[in-house]
Amino acid sequence: MALDIAKDLGRCLDYLKTRQDINQEKLAYYGCSWGACEGPRLLAIEPTLKAGLLLSGGAYGREYPVEVDPFNFAPHTRTPILMVNGKYDYAYPVDGSLIPLFEALGTPEKDKRYVLLEAGHGIINQEAIRLSLEWLDRYLGPVHTR
Repeated sequence: MALDIAKDLGRCLDYLKTRQDINQEKLAYYGCSWGACEGPRLLAIEPTLKAGLLLSGGAYGREYPVEVDPFNFAPHTRTPILMVNGKYDYAYPVDGSLIPLFEALGTPEKDKRYVLLEAGHGIINQEAIRLSLEWLDRYLGPVHTR
């Protein structure tokens, strides 16, 4: 399944390359919950992605084969990453899941940020949105409107 996910991401990015209306230099990864857990592996293998947003995810408690375990890819991830998590997340405890993943990321310290909000799992609130948009503006540039 992990290989299928990576192939699907590659196919999506290949498709976006055919689009004249997509700026290839401004693509980001957004993962929430399980998608955030998969993020370190996908960001490590896909240099097209210039920024990563990992919301409500951490080091996953499920057993992965060592060769596809996202945690093992974390040190190879260099992409700027914002992690936003809830202090009361039942799925990903702060000390046992979130902090270890954040510390394992190979992203330079100046290009990674961890924010803990007064929330549970599945954060979709104004603060998470604001933080995400600021991160994307910082690493991809502000969105230009017509």
